[in-house]
Amino acid sequence: MPPKTRAGAKSKRAASSGKDDDDVGGGKRKAAAAPAESAKNKESSESPQLCHWLMKSEPESRLENGVDVKFGIEDLKALPDQTGCWDGVRNYQARNFMRQMKNGQLAFFYHSNCKDPGIAGIMRIVKEAYVDHTQFDKKDVHFDANSKADNPRWSMVDVQYQRMMKRFLPLSELKKYHLQHRATGGALKDAALFTRARLSVQPLTPEEFHFILSLEDEEPL
Repeated sequence: MPPKTRAGAKSKRAASSGKDDDDVGGGKRKAAAAPAESAKNKESSESPQLCHWLMKSEPESRLENGVDVKFGIEDLKALPDQTGCWDGVRNYQARNFMRQMKNGQLAFFYHSNCKDPGIAGIMRIVKEAYVDHTQFDKKDVHFDANSKADNPRWSMVDVQYQRMMKRFLPLSELKKYHLQHRATGGALKDAALFTRARLSVQPLTPEEFHFILSLEDEEPL
């Protein structure tokens, strides 16, 4: 699906990446039962305030139900005001993280489900969580027949392109640091990118975020 403006809502296809627990292969149609959702909401409400994020989307063309789910950082950059809505997330934990996002917070744009996955750039949260309209659109690949207008299950946020990384940070390099830090107690020892790898929207601690940011000024490991 070609990129659209905020009003038209281009899906940020992290939910279709094959990298998210319930977002794969129409996972939205196998939504968790209400008690499980309530438990996740409770977990979210009891967690500390988070302020940095990593959000995954697919930069390469892939058809799902006849629709191209491609959306890379260049697609976000090409939108009016370089701003779009991050819709199509169909995993409760990822959704709950989005509901914690605040205006002005920064997120890494991560290219997933591609030949060279990794962190491509930085974006800013510019609109806090609101109803994801694609759950009600029967023509959208993320339509959820079980979600009701008076009690919608899914949310999205608006994001704005900030800049490309000074150099692309490949997953392979980040994994090397993760393995090192598991042994030494470094910043990435518990990073969700490796401990909850299938989740398309992930929190980062300030230490994790700033360590990753520092890597763009370093030679590749």
